[in-house]
Amino acid sequence: MAFADRVVASARSWIGTPYRHQASLQGVGCDCLGLVRGVWRELYGAEPELPPAYQPDWAERGTDDALMAAAIRHFGPALPREAMESGDLLLFRWRPGMPAKHAGILSAADRFIHAYEQAAVIESALVPSWRRRIAGVFRFPDTI
Repeated sequence: MAFADRVVASARSWIGTPYRHQASLQGVGCDCLGLVRGVWRELYGAEPELPPAYQPDWAERGTDDALMAAAIRHFGPALPREAMESGDLLLFRWRPGMPAKHAGILSAADRFIHAYEQAAVIESALVPSWRRRIAGVFRFPDTI
């Protein structure tokens, strides 16, 4: 199985996990970062770092782009949008100039898996309203 297929299979195994802020436990609860953390653990073992406590409105409180900085630290430089492939990490920002606040994993050219607030981990269509909010595309490293 190709590495990207393993990433997508891992993310799909989280579908239906309820949304829980700051959680990262498959079948019990997670937020969007918790989903990415859980996939990382399945692929590599231990997480490279644990996130500090954060409030639901953390990205609205300042200009620090913590999610983007963490992605660059652990995945490497962002890729061009045109290069995105299944298995890539997508970061989203709600408005230009604001920090990235949401994460998902591309599962097909037009679909992604993410933890949706007040719902669960779902696979959604990557419709234009989502596409225009993509702030960064990152490839899971083959090895760490």
